Amino acid sequence: MDLAQSKAVQAIIGTMTLQEAAVVTEIDKAVKNLPILSLTSPARSPPLMSFRLPYFLQMADDITYHMQCIAAIVGHFRWRRVTTISEHSNDFSSISETINLLSHSLRLVDSEVDHQLAFPVLSSLTDPKATIEKELRKLNSKSNRVFLIVHSSLELVILLFEKAKQMGLMEKGYVWIITDEVASLLDSVDPPVNSNMQGVIGFKSHFVDNSKMFKHFKYKFRRKYGSKYPEEDNSNPSIFALRAYDAIWTLAQAATKLQGNFTLEEYTKRILSSNFEGLSGKIRFKDGKALQIPIFEIINVIGKSYKELAFWSPAFGFSENFVKHNNGFVGVLSPVHWPGGLQTIPRGWTYSSEEKKLKIGVPAMGACSQLVSVSYDHSQNETQVTGFSINIFKAALKFLPYNLPYEFVPFYGTYDEMVQQVYKKDMSAAVGDIAILAHRYQYVQFSVPYVESQLVMVVQLKPDKSKEKWMFVNTFTKEMWLLTAAMHLLIGFVIWMIEHQDNSEFEGFGAMLWFSVTVIFFTQSEPIKSNLARFVLAPWLFVILIVTASYTASLTSMMTVSQLRPSVLDIETLQRTNATIGCNRKSFIVKYLTDVLKFSPETIRRFDSINDYPTAFENKEIVAAFFIAPHAKIFLTTHCKGYIKSGPTYKMGGLGFVFPKDSSLAIDMSEAVLKVIESGETDQLEKDMLSASSCSYSTNGKIQDSRSLGPEPFAGLFYICGTIAAMALLITMNMCVKRKHEHNRAALSNVSS
Repeated sequence: MDLAQSKAVQAIIGTMTLQEAAVVTEIDKAVKNLPILSLTSPARSPPLMSFRLPYFLQMADDITYHMQCIAAIVGHFRWRRVTTISEHSNDFSSISETINLLSHSLRLVDSEVDHQLAFPVLSSLTDPKATIEKELRKLNSKSNRVFLIVHSSLELVILLFEKAKQMGLMEKGYVWIITDEVASLLDSVDPPVNSNMQGVIGFKSHFVDNSKMFKHFKYKFRRKYGSKYPEEDNSNPSIFALRAYDAIWTLAQAATKLQGNFTLEEYTKRILSSNFEGLSGKIRFKDGKALQIPIFEIINVIGKSYKELAFWSPAFGFSENFVKHNNGFVGVLSPVHWPGGLQTIPRGWTYSSEEKKLKIGVPAMGACSQLVSVSYDHSQNETQVTGFSINIFKAALKFLPYNLPYEFVPFYGTYDEMVQQVYKKDMSAAVGDIAILAHRYQYVQFSVPYVESQLVMVVQLKPDKSKEKWMFVNTFTKEMWLLTAAMHLLIGFVIWMIEHQDNSEFEGFGAMLWFSVTVIFFTQSEPIKSNLARFVLAPWLFVILIVTASYTASLTSMMTVSQLRPSVLDIETLQRTNATIGCNRKSFIVKYLTDVLKFSPETIRRFDSINDYPTAFENKEIVAAFFIAPHAKIFLTTHCKGYIKSGPTYKMGGLGFVFPKDSSLAIDMSEAVLKVIESGETDQLEKDMLSASSCSYSTNGKIQDSRSLGPEPFAGLFYICGTIAAMALLITMNMCVKRKHEHNRAALSNVSS
């Protein structure tokens, strides 16, 4: 301020923040017109401040890019919630701005800030280690395990990781992410600091280190730095040294181009119009910020230093290198060495032992006890919750990588009301035969469905008299009838060919046809003289005996089991006749029938259990009932002889478990449910549930009656008889040819004589 008042200052350079500069300009208006080059990193510019200080220029990258890089890392590993750690500075609003920018970037990758931990300035703490330990203990009692250090001094970070390692927060399952303002200083820290940070990932500003200009600067920097600080192991320049050099060069270049005497206004304009390639990147300014688009190196602390995992840029995301292809930068992150030596990606979430048990709601008065049943065990003085849905939930818990303490809480309201309880967080989750519906998705999050579902109409069966008229024909399939007739005619023809030469009973083609008819009933009167004909007929008589017995048995079975059909074929018939229908009282089906299918509310009867429907059907109280598919399957396996699916089915989202919005547990449980399904355990649990019934369930809604017999059971017999008949026919034809030949030769002999 003194220098500015004496007009000996033409520019200010240093680590002054925008807020500090604003305070100074309020005291001394002369400073307001001076160009100020700030070296603080990253660059923060609240909108109102930029207008008050138009000549305040920031050399570092915009804080927005830093937050986008953090969000890219979080999104890449699919962590849904993170905890931010920051150190308060004199400017509290800048921290608030940073968290807001981070929250916005995280929302774009389906993540959010779960907790915020803000330390006071380290120098203000009387016992820094005790304070850090206290705050870390609070963090460890939470479920989230992804920690982002968004703003902090290097001194606080060193103490933080030292204490985190002592407390076990650097073991498997934990994730630590550091930003550029710490990561770019890792080359300067002592080896013990790195040993406390094993597995930490972060990002640092990238700069070109193979140019001639950089190599020349590096040589001079290391020589001067080494002579002044000989005890330092690493004397390589960091991004902060490069920016400081570029800031000085910006001022010097602007003065050089003006050549001689110039006004402050001319000098300021020349600085604002700077455009050259510096050591830290392209130097250009707009609205007080550097215009260069940053490139960040994604690093992973391992051993005595760190390794480079990939690069990241706002335009192209992650890449292995910066060789540009037609579709932009290519590549992905290299394998990461995580805290504790974990080889797989940490989940970033666990269930803390210090948190309370999850209160999981279950429908206490569900329509189907096979899926969910709530009862009270007096001997053990506790509530028992059983059923297929509960078994699926418990099976999924086995695939979670952590223990999940919970307790079932019976709920006596409707399913929608139970979903609302989860939405209000009066319950931690809900388990049962809960349908996944669009209107419920507005409030809660579902796991993947563990059972597919549709809306199904079930009606009674009634006899179908029209099918009984031609029942005797339907006993065999068309193929069986045609094959039997063809074989029978073939056998008759072969026997006729063998016998008609020497047997007067087989003279004429009509005799063959009559023989074919009588032999079916074993009433043939024509004597068989040839042994070859007997050889052909004997196996065929056995086939006739087998086929006739099978036909009689099949026809008897079909006559015993009446031909049945649904009593109602479609919902249009129900609506046209104003028929009464039934459904579950607490289910969404009531609303669906009235709002979507347009049934009159007066025609809908509501039931509490699927066991109430048979009586209602028998008493003609309802004509049809509507179930979700799992309920329908259980009902039909229990009462399959009198009921059947009918009409169209309406697709639903299936049955799933309910969790609050953006629940990390919902994601883990979805993965666990998929593993249960892929292991085949879901199918086995369903078979166990349905095994108590002697009925079989038809998935397509058709009635399983005695089927028509086809040729398959008799294929072997037909093959044997056909082969014998073919051989006999060849022998007979050969004999006929020989007889003809002998007859012709005898005739020639007589002529010669």
